[in-house]
Amino acid sequence: MLSASQSGARDTRQQLLSQYTDMRAYSRALAVPLSDADATVQSMDDASPAKWHLAHVTWFFERFILKPHLGGYEEFDADFEYVFNSYYDAVGERHPRPRRGMLTRPSLEHVMAYRAHVDAGMEQLLADEPSPEAAELVTLGIHHEQQHQELFLTDILHLFSQSPLKPAYRPSEPRLMNGMAKTLDWHRFEGGLVEIGHEGDGFHYDCEGPRHKQYLEPFEIAGRAVTNREWIAFIEDGGYGAPGHWLSDGWACVQANGWQAPLYWQKRDSTWWTMTLRGAQPVDPEAPVCHVSYYEADAYASWADARLPSEAEWEIAGSGLDTHGNDAGTARLSPGLQSDAGLAGMFGDVWEWTRSAFLPYPGFKAPEGAVGEYNGKFMSGQMVLRGGSCVTPPDHVRATYRNFFHPDKRWQFCGVRLARDA
Repeated sequence: MLSASQSGARDTRQQLLSQYTDMRAYSRALAVPLSDADATVQSMDDASPAKWHLAHVTWFFERFILKPHLGGYEEFDADFEYVFNSYYDAVGERHPRPRRGMLTRPSLEHVMAYRAHVDAGMEQLLADEPSPEAAELVTLGIHHEQQHQELFLTDILHLFSQSPLKPAYRPSEPRLMNGMAKTLDWHRFEGGLVEIGHEGDGFHYDCEGPRHKQYLEPFEIAGRAVTNREWIAFIEDGGYGAPGHWLSDGWACVQANGWQAPLYWQKRDSTWWTMTLRGAQPVDPEAPVCHVSYYEADAYASWADARLPSEAEWEIAGSGLDTHGNDAGTARLSPGLQSDAGLAGMFGDVWEWTRSAFLPYPGFKAPEGAVGEYNGKFMSGQMVLRGGSCVTPPDHVRATYRNFFHPDKRWQFCGVRLARDA
């Protein structure tokens, strides 16, 4: 008969194995609609081929977990150490990111065989009693692959948008036209000395801590994200041509790139259309605006006589709310209608830009070794987003999550929620 501690350890292993197998199955399902050609092409330097995403996350499990923690493990292909490393300098040299689309080999089928080989090793590791260090790395690997599941979809959307055929990743479905987005309302918070950052049980990335105190002045935050209808008003009022609303770097970006609307928007006769994972569709006026940069978000806020929230303000407003929203679990894969009472759509729909730079919290220290390169090395020149999007896996969303991108990036599912001083 098992002791209580043995039974608890077995249950923990079984739970971790279940989480692992479910997560890996979702990645395989994401690849089903793609041909080998779809999975190979790289549409821009910021994006990666679907095939590379599927192999890189597998390399992560092999390199950081199976090789050091599973005795007798046989490496699938020694060349993959170079080909599928992303940015881990401590591991060694790697294939240049802008040239990932040149990897016509291995084929998608061979990548799937690589995944199956590593899955077998992981199942063997988790069937035994992995060390606490190995179990912690497995949990990190699960969340790492969930990040890449989201990137997989954003990168496929960008790739398909380049085709004159405007192919659909998923079959089209009716838009949610069963109502209007709720009237824009404002929710007041008194501020004062608050605490932000992760605490307690549950997974979190190193950059989400340590939990610490910040002082906030009283503020108000909008009850929903900015809609496409409101963004069209910004366009029609000459927002993209009014330098007074733009940061200097943002205005230079507008001029250099000829921005006149969010990414993927095109005017057909008198109607705005956008590219979605379900093909080209008319812009839904009631849905949250999506695929806008930090520069655009900041300019819109200036035009609307408001501002972007700080990440501390956003976290205080979002704490205690239900994190289940229009995320990847709904399978819609596009932002939806914001009609809920209270603070609608804080989680899911679109990542929301904050005015906060991605910097270390007080007391932050990156872990030692290659895994310590996960977040800390990127704390320069990037802005924080909060809340998750319509392509974020549902158990990958929490109030303390700090997403981050450079301020000119638009291919992610990024939108805008306004704030203002109270």
